[in-house]
Amino acid sequence: MATFDQAEYQVRFEWGENGVSELAPISEYVVIIDVLSFTSCVDVAASRGATVFPFGWKDERAEQFADRQQAILASRRGQGEFSLSPPSLASLPTRSRIVLPSPHGSTLTDKAAKYAKVLAGSIRNRTAVAEYINRQNGSVTVIACGERWHSNDHLRPALEDHLGAGAIVQKLTGSKSPEATSAESLFSASHSKLAETIARCSSGKELIEKGFPDDVAYASDLDTSHSVPLLVDNAYFDQSVL
Repeated sequence: MATFDQAEYQVRFEWGENGVSELAPISEYVVIIDVLSFTSCVDVAASRGATVFPFGWKDERAEQFADRQQAILASRRGQGEFSLSPPSLASLPTRSRIVLPSPHGSTLTDKAAKYAKVLAGSIRNRTAVAEYINRQNGSVTVIACGERWHSNDHLRPALEDHLGAGAIVQKLTGSKSPEATSAESLFSASHSKLAETIARCSSGKELIEKGFPDDVAYASDLDTSHSVPLLVDNAYFDQSVL
C-alpha cells in the first residue's frame, strides 16, 4: 500500500526484505546496511580496489559461483585468510575479485537491484556514501538488514544496523521521513559512545563472545573510509576512485 512507502519524502528508512519490496520500486537509490558484517566487509574490500560479488548462500553454490567468476571465496569468519571479517580484508591484494556469501546483505542487495541503484553503506563510509548520493540529488531508501531470531527465523531488528542507517541519514540532504529522522536521532544520541554501544548490543556481544572483538571495533570506526561501493553488473565497485 502507498501508505507505507514514505514516497512524499526524499530520504526514507525501512527494515529488511519487506522494506526493500515496499520502497525500492519508488527509489532511485537504495543503501544496504549490514554493519556486522556484510556491508562493512564490502567497504573494506572495495577500498582495496576489489570487485566484490555478493552471494546469498554459504555452501557449495558459493564455491561454484566463485569459480565461475575467477574470484576468491571469502570463508566463514575465522576460518581462512580472507573471510566475512572486516579486518581480514584489510590485507586483500589490490584489485582482487572476491565473493562475499551473506544471507542478509547479499540477498537484499540482489532484491533491491531489480529496482534501484544499490550502494553498500556502513558506519565506516557513511559520509562518503551520503555525499555521493547528495551529488546525484535522487530519492534514497536506507535499508537496515537486521538479523534473524534463531527460534523462528523472523526478522530481529539489530541495533548496529539502526545506528548505521541513522549515521548515513544524518549526512543526507533533502526531506526526511519520520522513520529516517528517528534513525538519525538514535545515532545522534549514541554518537559519543558509538563503539561502546555496538560492543554492548546483542550482535556485538555475540561476536565478542565468539572471539571476534576486532570485528566489532573495526565496523564501529566512524568515517574512516572514503569508499563508495556501488553495485554495477552484479558486483560492488568503489566509485570514489572514478
